[in-house]
Amino acid sequence: EECRVFIRHYKRCQIGSIHSPIADLVRQYPIRSTHVIAHIRKATHGSVTLENCHPFQRELWGRNWVFAHNGELKDFVPDNLEIYQPVGNTDSEIAFCYILERFRRLFPLKKPPLAELYPVLRALSAEIADKGIFNFLLTDGEHFFSHCSTNLHYIVRQAPFAKAHLIDEDITVDFQELTGESDRVAIIATTPLTDNEVWTKIEPHQLLVFQDGLPIGQSLSLETSVF
Repeated sequence: EECRVFIRHYKRCQIGSIHSPIADLVRQYPIRSTHVIAHIRKATHGSVTLENCHPFQRELWGRNWVFAHNGELKDFVPDNLEIYQPVGNTDSEIAFCYILERFRRLFPLKKPPLAELYPVLRALSAEIADKGIFNFLLTDGEHFFSHCSTNLHYIVRQAPFAKAHLIDEDITVDFQELTGESDRVAIIATTPLTDNEVWTKIEPHQLLVFQDGLPIGQSLSLETSVF
């Protein structure tokens, strides 16, 4: 239920993010949550300002929705946004506002069952993806949606937990020391983060929804009309 956004101009700082004051803050105050979205923005659209930083957050149906996008959309300028207006000037925030606007119009009173919401989001994702690359993560703290346009992977970790070795650093993490027997964690990333585990590639144009650490979207209806 919290969102923290930081601005750090890497070209000015000349040091990697792992050595930044933000990284030190996370080490000193470990984050514990059932749903976490972390995003480092390349800033292909929009200036480097606080209002353009991911993840974006809005309220709908009494829940905080959080969204992060990787990719670039061309000429995506919806003209029918009434309730949800972008604060910054990124294509990502516009897409997020558009999704929530359509959700609110179709289901004005309360969050619908997942079997009704999922196909609507899938249709909206396909519509927006026609304008470019639309890899995104979206959650309301209950369901965690992941849409792939080009490149996304995931892994589910659960007991018995093993050790994982990072691809880009000679670091090994023993998850038995960090988790309990009942824990189950799904990690979603652009590319696999470890080289000794089996990651599952999310296919282009596929929308997955995770709940309690497991992908459950395959069993939901894939066809709907939102227009």
